[in-house]
Amino acid sequence: MPLLFLNEISCDTDCEPARAERAMTELARAVLAVVKADRAGTVLVGREPITGLQIAKGQSVGKWSGKNREMWRRLLLMQSKWPHRAVYPEGEGFYDIEYRHRGQPADGLGAAHLMDGLGVSLPVEPCWTDDHVLVERERLVEGAGGEDCSETDEVGVRHLSSSVHCETHGAWIRQGVEAVRRGGLDAVTRGAELWEGRAAHFPHLEFLPGVEQQLRGLSPAWVRPAGSRLAELDQAVASWDPGSEPEGPQWHSWVTGEHQQRAREFCLFTDLDGQLRMFDTHARFTPGPGRVYFRVVRANKAARVAHVGRKLGV
Repeated sequence: MPLLFLNEISCDTDCEPARAERAMTELARAVLAVVKADRAGTVLVGREPITGLQIAKGQSVGKWSGKNREMWRRLLLMQSKWPHRAVYPEGEGFYDIEYRHRGQPADGLGAAHLMDGLGVSLPVEPCWTDDHVLVERERLVEGAGGEDCSETDEVGVRHLSSSVHCETHGAWIRQGVEAVRRGGLDAVTRGAELWEGRAAHFPHLEFLPGVEQQLRGLSPAWVRPAGSRLAELDQAVASWDPGSEPEGPQWHSWVTGEHQQRAREFCLFTDLDGQLRMFDTHARFTPGPGRVYFRVVRANKAARVAHVGRKLGV
């Protein structure tokens, strides 16, 4: 199920009305071309409902929708499938990560990058006519000593503003359709699905009871990143040979132990047998200080997860 994110900075620009309406028509055709190729429920996401969209300064989408009623009806149906604010949560959202395009905050393109989706723009300027857009990403990362520091880089975002771009991204769209058909991890969009499918998705992971509520309560922006991190841990444990690798699995991402003081303060959990044990080993996911805290259970050749969510103590 492809997620399409409206690029808000391509809207409400100084553009003459006729050009803005042509751009809106082109964008609508492009989005509906994805729907035709997908047939699995493409969703259009925006920070605000598209009913309040300003396609140019002083020009709402109302006049265009009156002339293009069928396309407008289908666009409204696409947005009604997804709570438009869900990927812009107040708490976990972008508090420690920012995306900018030419110095201007670009939340829609940022959300597309974070959730492996597709940014969509009104093609009113040359920069919105390409099938990929480069944006600057600045984020807080944890240094070797546990301190926060800023890191800036440039990332590419899949982009759509013309029906031609639908052909460019055809392989990606088909991959998403196939994932939905198979019911694999790539098709998961809700935290509840991670929990309910844990036996199939993460057969080498065990979970303390409190993790169920944590997974079910994950914000949409964290579902795929958390699921990917859990899958990496599962794969590392699956390929681990305790006999020849007594030091433990070879992790596929940055996995470390918590600092001693923090571990004593935050990382003691009641284990499955009722005993209090330390679960201070943790992997990271973003946006925000996402963490998976766990311990390796050598006897079961498993990793037992105690916490999935915000970094403990933050």
